[in-house]
Amino acid sequence: MAMGFDLIPPRSRVTSNGDSSSQDVSGSKTRTFLCTLEITEQIEQESLDVSVWGSEDGQNWGAKPLLKLPQRFYRGQTRQILDLTLRPETKFIRARWELVRWGRVAPTPMFVIGLRLEEVPTFPQPRAVEKAPASN
Repeated sequence: MAMGFDLIPPRSRVTSNGDSSSQDVSGSKTRTFLCTLEITEQIEQESLDVSVWGSEDGQNWGAKPLLKLPQRFYRGQTRQILDLTLRPETKFIRARWELVRWGRVAPTPMFVIGLRLEEVPTFPQPRAVEKAPASN
């Protein structure tokens, strides 16, 4: 059965930068995930940056993210693939979000977001087709 989980639970209200809890992905068969970021509420004059970070031990998250989703300003969904096949050492992942607010209104940014990851299943390999002997 394909793995699926929320790195950021749906309808999470965020008002400052933060990190999600970590998720163990060592049991993934394909190590490839469809990431869906959903923004359901926001205020004007602000931006959201979401990234996914990896770790071998769940403690050290490195200096660069494995995936950085496009910067967002408004409601909607953004999908992107996270491919860990070339990173066999990555056993844990977590999300990080950064908020920026500008303008002359209330200084606190606010987004209501969720980040869902669904493992992309393996595609069946085509079976070799035996050619029938030619009849004369």
